[in-house]
Amino acid sequence: MDIKTYDARKVDVDVGGIMLTGFGEDTMVECSQDDDTMSAKNDAKGNVGITINNKTMGTIKVTLMQTSPSVNYLDKLAKSRKIFPIWVTSNNEIKEVVGGTKAFVTKPADKSFGAEVDERQFEIRVTDYTVE
Repeated sequence: MDIKTYDARKVDVDVGGIMLTGFGEDTMVECSQDDDTMSAKNDAKGNVGITINNKTMGTIKVTLMQTSPSVNYLDKLAKSRKIFPIWVTSNNEIKEVVGGTKAFVTKPADKSFGAEVDERQFEIRVTDYTVE
């Protein structure tokens, strides 16, 4: 049996040439293509029509600790309405690269304050989302 390992330290998130640091405790980053690449429909007689979807949008959600220096960076990107590249790279035994060259932060992170360090989540929309 072939057993693969995973190490969170081998995952990098590059936003506009800056490597993010200070991720949340559990899920650091989530990547999702917004639409299916293909879909199918049946007519009443069972004939099938297949649609190839050319939409290329995706969403990357980044979770940081509120103490992360990357929080201010992403808040500023959101306020500036700047377009930037984003790449999420896992250099584990099974290498994965997700992202695109045209992305934007939808809004500054929601803020909450309490007795312990909280998290900040940023939604980044990628217009040319790709999985390599």
